[in-house]
Amino acid sequence: MLTHLRPALLLLALLSLLTGAIYPLSVTVLSQALAPAQSQGSLIRVNGTVVGSALLGQAFTAPGYLHPRPSAGDYATLPSAASNLAPTNAALLNAVAARVAAWQAETGTTPPIDAVTTSGSGLDPDVSPDTALAQADRIARARGVSADAVAQIIAAHRKGPWLGLFGQARVNVLETNLALDAALPPGPAAPKP
Repeated sequence: MLTHLRPALLLLALLSLLTGAIYPLSVTVLSQALAPAQSQGSLIRVNGTVVGSALLGQAFTAPGYLHPRPSAGDYATLPSAASNLAPTNAALLNAVAARVAAWQAETGTTPPIDAVTTSGSGLDPDVSPDTALAQADRIARARGVSADAVAQIIAAHRKGPWLGLFGQARVNVLETNLALDAALPPGPAAPKP
């Protein structure tokens, strides 16, 4: 029996060392060398202070800022998830209807779908270009500038599909809001988010 147990324990120790230490350490070192910013979470810093990540959505509610896609988990990273409500669930239908009404009251337009529905993770950092541009008038009014000035900043932060093929065009909310702050006055109605 000992002759069978010794190779099994040796194999367990070897595989534990390989898969539990050597492989993760080598992947970490390699990723830090090849893509240091991404391996650190794509953190965005302003004057040396981390203000967020390009990969995680945040709540921006002030009128002078681009608003993100709604979050089912209130933008919390630990319990991030979709609502898991069926498309015919009354709670989901009521939540979307309330978001549609709020959008229409704020902009006077019909909202793009990503402006009123949550993403699968609840942490989507991007909105569609249509959703971003539909907010330009509100942002411009709050900052006391022209809607064209806001639209130009949004257009400058538009990213196309990856390699021109995968995904959809998008606008990163945090990066665009930081660019708005850098280029335009905050305006009297635009307190910090």
